[in-house]
Amino acid sequence: MKQVNRRFTDPAAIAPASLPSSFEEVVRALNLSPEEYLNSARLRDWVFRNKDQKYVPSELLEAFGFEVSADL
Repeated sequence: MKQVNRRFTDPAAIAPASLPSSFEEVVRALNLSPEEYLNSARLRDWVFRNKDQKYVPSELLEAFGFEVSADL
């Protein structure tokens, strides 16, 4: 007889589908909505410092006028 996995329906046993990206964490910490991204000097500074190492939406990079290093 097969053993039943009783944790199968335990919500604590289910991992989140995906963890937020660094970009999402920064946006949340700055309490910004997508409409506010372009007007945030703090977000622009974070993007400038991290654009070659972290995920940043390509549309935002273009809007800020940044280029990404090709060797990612």
